[in-house]
Amino acid sequence: MKATVRAHPNIALVKYWGKRDEALILPHQSSLSLTLAPIHVTTTVEFGAPSDTVELHGHVARGSERDRVLRLLDAVRVQAGRDLGPAKVVSRGDFPMAAGLASSAAGFAALAVAGRAAAGLPADTRASSILARRGSGSACRSVQGGFCEWQRGERADGEDSYAVQRFDAGHWADLRMVVAILDRGEKEVKSRDGMKGTVETSPYYPAWVKDAEAEVPRARELIAKRDLEALGELCERNAWRMHATSLAADPPLCYLNASTLGLIQHLREQRKKGVPVWFTLDAGPNPVLLTDAAHEIAAEALARACGAVDVVRCVPGGDATLLSEHLF
Repeated sequence: MKATVRAHPNIALVKYWGKRDEALILPHQSSLSLTLAPIHVTTTVEFGAPSDTVELHGHVARGSERDRVLRLLDAVRVQAGRDLGPAKVVSRGDFPMAAGLASSAAGFAALAVAGRAAAGLPADTRASSILARRGSGSACRSVQGGFCEWQRGERADGEDSYAVQRFDAGHWADLRMVVAILDRGEKEVKSRDGMKGTVETSPYYPAWVKDAEAEVPRARELIAKRDLEALGELCERNAWRMHATSLAADPPLCYLNASTLGLIQHLREQRKKGVPVWFTLDAGPNPVLLTDAAHEIAAEALARACGAVDVVRCVPGGDATLLSEHLF
């Protein structure tokens, strides 16, 4: 009745931005991501505890934070078809939680896989991805490693909306992602609220959905060929368009700050000098730089020169994995 899983966060190369179903967390369009290592979240789940308790990154979870975890475990109980009793959950990450690294993606992927294992359910990648999605949309892409595509699906119940691995972590071992942490502060507008406002008020949103969906097969083709330059250009284009859609919302939603723009401009100048480095940017001020192993150190130096207070260097990561040692 106890299981522990380690899962990695992911960074979307083609972004997920906006839900067509808030309750089931179903996206308006597909997305494609890269799982990042060595950073990770480790989660232990035990059923049959004296009471439901949730500890996240060293603090006792309360309110909506706690409710999201327990709702996912309620879904595990339904799948198990039997009374599993209360659950104890302890989850810890080894990277900055406010760095824009989608700790919730790694956390809910680990929770989904560990919850099913603790309930005695068989290993099932698709079922775990669907379950993780119900905790945090991008979590469905962290159940497996490498490059994963979250298929938007068509069904109202969400059973065809899950992530599939397109290429494993070894496909492009030379690829590097360098996270430039320019601002550790919490976002004024959380991603889920920003998405909702953008979907409801941005006149650009329908165009975003159509364009982003079309970028997914293009990205797959470039990843297959390991075309860094073309993939970098696609990532930047997709990130700019996501943020442009948010800027057009009412009220306008801007996640960028002066340091973000300064670093992005500096990357353009460095590319003219032959340094192969591009950016992608989720809902926050901290860009993630896309480059190769030969230029990883140069990318870190660029980030620090532009004011990064910390830098996290990442390689393609693997699947969510069951561990023999538990957190409690």
